[in-house]
Amino acid sequence: QVQLVESGGGLVQAGGSLRLSCVASGLIFREYIMGWYRQAPGRQRELVAEVTSDGYTNYAGSVKGRSTISRDNAKMSVLLQMNSLKPEDTAVYFCRAEQPGVDEHWGQGTQVTVFS
Repeated sequence: QVQLVESGGGLVQAGGSLRLSCVASGLIFREYIMGWYRQAPGRQRELVAEVTSDGYTNYAGSVKGRSTISRDNAKMSVLLQMNSLKPEDTAVYFCRAEQPGVDEHWGQGTQVTVFS
């Protein structure tokens, strides 16, 4: 049974930082693209950042330069370091494991709230 367990969300003042963690189990981790997505109230879920097993990364324009995604294949984990947080970063953040066109799994989500 695949599980993706997120942690690290919380309440932070604008300009602050958070580090989100996702630990996976029940899958062959290195075969999956790992990503962080977010969904704000009334909005569609959107990609924040993703990283391939080889370490190639892709970021949404809204977080590029402020966020860093990384993964540890041995620990089956993916981190998202977010700096210079803005109120518009407020959302539920989800971890996703994807084999394009084959398989995908989602975590339960972790709330990030940025106040000014």
